[in-house]
Amino acid sequence: MSGLVEGIIGQLGPGGLSQIAGALGADEQAVGGAVAAALPAIIAGMANNSRQPTGAESLANALGDHSPSIFDALGPLLSSGGGDGAKILGHVLGSRQDSVGQNLSQQSGLDMGLIMKLLPILAPLVMGYLSKQKQEQGLDAGGLGSLLGNERQQVESKQPGLGGLAAILDGDGDGSIVDDIIGKLTK
Repeated sequence: MSGLVEGIIGQLGPGGLSQIAGALGADEQAVGGAVAAALPAIIAGMANNSRQPTGAESLANALGDHSPSIFDALGPLLSSGGGDGAKILGHVLGSRQDSVGQNLSQQSGLDMGLIMKLLPILAPLVMGYLSKQKQEQGLDAGGLGSLLGNERQQVESKQPGLGGLAAILDGDGDGSIVDDIIGKLTK
């Protein structure tokens, strides 16, 4: 696992994973596998978006609305189905959410419907953890983009193509999903 993924899972802890599994009504071990597969996908989407100057700046600004303390009280996040997680995923994955969900379902063995409920829960957790990293490391937009880019490289070196997710996230293979998302929105 990579640094950010390990950090998020560490912050979540076994109690948090148990709470998420309970909220989804799913087996904790299966949810754990899905979380381990989904976090790199969300981070990779953020890394792709942050490669654009406005993407990194937008993400850095958005982190101000997300507190690292989200890990301390998962109840409200779980009872709301992920809060603003769907909105975050819209920015990060765009129209590729279903494709990413299908890929994650195949990787983890967790039902597609449960994956689509899990992703909006995980997105605010990623934002909360990135907010913590931004504060602790004093990162600006460029530093945040570098952190995410390094993270994606680290994950890809251990899991080439993110288990097929990289191809899904970057439809035209140019290394950026921003143009792919814009293309889908303008069709």
